[in-house]
Amino acid sequence: MRLLDGQVALVTGAGGGIGRGIALRFAEEGAAVALHCRTAAAGPAREAAARIEESGGRAVVLRGDLTDEDACRRVVGEAAEWGGGGLDALVNNAGVQPTQELPGMTAGEWRAVVDTNLSSVFACTQAAAEVMRGRGGSVTHIASIEGRQPAALHAHYSASKAAVVMHARAAALEYGAWGIRVNTVSPGLIHRDRLEEAWPEGVRRWRAAAPLGRLGRPEDVGDACVFLASRLASWVTGHDLVVDGGVTARPTW
Repeated sequence: MRLLDGQVALVTGAGGGIGRGIALRFAEEGAAVALHCRTAAAGPAREAAARIEESGGRAVVLRGDLTDEDACRRVVGEAAEWGGGGLDALVNNAGVQPTQELPGMTAGEWRAVVDTNLSSVFACTQAAAEVMRGRGGSVTHIASIEGRQPAALHAHYSASKAAVVMHARAAALEYGAWGIRVNTVSPGLIHRDRLEEAWPEGVRRWRAAAPLGRLGRPEDVGDACVFLASRLASWVTGHDLVVDGGVTARPTW
C-alpha cells in the first residue's frame, strides 16, 4: 500500500520545478493531485498532470493568482470539488524569489513578495482548513533555510519565509483541535535547469559547503512533503523539516 493511497492533494505553484516534483511524488504515492499554477506556468503543470495520468493516476490543473484572497478560496474549493468534496493535503508551494537591495526596495516590491509568499499561505490554509474540518488533514508550507539565515538581496524573501514558518506553528496550535496538522519544509539550494551556467560560483560554493556534497532535487522536497502528509507523521505538527543536504549544520564562524 502506497503512503498516500486515497488522498486528495492540492499543490500550489506546481508549474515550477519544486512544485512539479512535489506533485509527481504525491501521485507516485497514490494521491489524486490538483496542480495549481498561474497562467504563465500552465504548460509545465499540464505536462506534469499528463505524466501522472499516463502512469494511471488522477490529476487536474487549476489556475489562479494567489495574491487574490478570493482566488485562493476558489482554487481550494475547486480542488475539493474535483476530489469528491474533500481535501486531505495542501502543499503551499507557490512563491517568488526576486533580488533587490534593501536600501532601494520600494514598499510595492516588498508587498509583491509578501503577498505571494505569505498572504497566499494564510488564505489557502484558512480555506483548506474549512474543508478539512471534521475529517482532518495535513497542510505543508514550503519555507526556506533563508528563513533562518538571510542572504544579500533577499530581505523580502527571507522575511516572508521566516513568517511562513511561524504561521505554520500558529496554525498547528489553532487547527490541531480540528484534526489538522500544519508543518513546513525548508529546502536549501534545489537544482533547476541551467542553474550551473547562471550561477557557477554559487553552485561551487554550495557543493563545497554541503556535507552531502550536492544540490537538492525537487523530489527531495517532494519526499519530505509526502512524509508529512502521510500516516507516518500523524503525530508531527508545528515542525520545520530542513531539507538542505546538511548546509545549516556547518559552523558559520
